Amino acid sequence: MRVRVLGCNGGIGDGRHTTSFLIDEDILLDAGSGVTRLALEALEKIDHIFLTHAHLDHILAMPPMLDSVIGRRERPVTLHALPEVLEVLKEHLFNWHIWPDFNRIPSKEAPILRYSPIEVGQAVRMGSRELTPIPANHVVPAVGYLLRGERGSLIFSGDTCSHDALWNIAAEVGDLRHLIVECSFPNAMREIADASKHYCPATLSADLARLKLGVPIWVTHMKPGSEVDIIVELDDLVNSRLVQTLREGHLFEI
Repeated sequence: MRVRVLGCNGGIGDGRHTTSFLIDEDILLDAGSGVTRLALEALEKIDHIFLTHAHLDHILAMPPMLDSVIGRRERPVTLHALPEVLEVLKEHLFNWHIWPDFNRIPSKEAPILRYSPIEVGQAVRMGSRELTPIPANHVVPAVGYLLRGERGSLIFSGDTCSHDALWNIAAEVGDLRHLIVECSFPNAMREIADASKHYCPATLSADLARLKLGVPIWVTHMKPGSEVDIIVELDDLVNSRLVQTLREGHLFEI
């Protein structure tokens, strides 16, 4: 399994793109503005989209992407998400007011988009690949993902703040190769981080201290302009060479 980082920022500006990963050539994990970096030919190959949650920075490229490939594909794109997330998208996005209902066009019988509800802990298998939704602690229904390939596993936290499940799962995955975890705000903005249920260096470092595995920790979803402060504060608190900044274009092979 090849996991390419299309976008990994907590906002936009100066070339930053929001969260999206391309798995091999046919799966998107989240559909933030990073998707816009793909050529039309690459967009046509995407058969599945897995969402962590419904916040705009994680879904904003999905409507125009579907609009770009309609009529260029013979089969629908399958959207995998929590039932609560699917309901939000049906009611507030694909509702003809904000965007057309792609679950009904070109026709109800043969739409460009179909929905597939996911459940925490239930793996979705595609050949030798496996994507398992894992718990997240956010202000809306949300998940992270455990990705399993032939060479090992990768965990993506999704948007979250402190909770036991993420770290318990990480400790139990024997072939874990990489952990991608969000840290949205610097410590000076901890009040906002806590209110919006995101990590800051103080809270993330406390949880990282519980992880005894020697795997690389990739920090993602940092707010524009705060990246240096966040990394410096993490370095001071964690003091580990394993903590690194996730960057667009990075490629993981698992």
